[in-house]
Amino acid sequence: MHSRNKHRHGYDFQALCATLPELSHHLITTVKGNVSIDFSARESLICLNKALLMHYYGVKYWALPKDFLCPPVPGRADYVHALADLLRSNTQMALSSSSVKVLDIGTGANLIYPLIGQAEYQWQFTASDVNFEALKCAKAIAKANDLNIKLIQQPNTEHIFHSVIKPDQYFELTMCNPPFHASQKDAEQGTNRKWQNLKQKPTSTLNFGGQSQELWCDGGEKRFIKTMIRESKDYAEQVGWFTCLVSNKDNLSPLKLTLKKQQPKEIKIVKMAQGQKISRFLAWRY
Repeated sequence: MHSRNKHRHGYDFQALCATLPELSHHLITTVKGNVSIDFSARESLICLNKALLMHYYGVKYWALPKDFLCPPVPGRADYVHALADLLRSNTQMALSSSSVKVLDIGTGANLIYPLIGQAEYQWQFTASDVNFEALKCAKAIAKANDLNIKLIQQPNTEHIFHSVIKPDQYFELTMCNPPFHASQKDAEQGTNRKWQNLKQKPTSTLNFGGQSQELWCDGGEKRFIKTMIRESKDYAEQVGWFTCLVSNKDNLSPLKLTLKKQQPKEIKIVKMAQGQKISRFLAWRY
């Protein structure tokens, strides 16, 4: 994990339970004798996230409706810290600055990136989503925590930046965790593989929740990011760095080919490691 990631040394369950006593009801002892939670249990995951957000990021209120995606906080934090490095590498801006404006595409009901980004770096966030219910929940989280986060509903599922970035706006960064699967069937098959990896029988159709827009779109993440790349050209003067997570490394080559056609000034692939898992995001600027 990133050197500034507060979760790089694992979970301090004693400290987390002191912050949120409710978490103690979800603790288990693994076969190796370690204290943990049941990561196949959605309610345990939600409670762990609450404790992490309260303990490390000063979040007073965080709730997630049924069937919405429950994000892994440590991995989400890595993306935020890597973006801070990306920003500083070219602009020499201070890591923490309220003058930095960030656009979170597809923020979801969990609002996880703005919560971490504001707590760690005081960045100003605008967040968009196509799902009205997700934005309603995100708005409640922002209001309960006295956070000034601008939330925008994207009215057209075929667009990414259009209708979201206004003519007079400028963002130092955009970020996105795009839908991965190409169809609902693919999403359910992926869910079954996750349950098998956990050596558990499925207890829900979609692993740990997730609305359709969070998990899949026609053409999967490759088509989604290609649309993002093409639209980004229209906002070349209004964004410093465009970025997007890429789950499938096999998508990198075709995405880079699409990017080169847009003639950006610079393209970067930034890798992030969480244990044995390697994630990455694609970044470009004009």
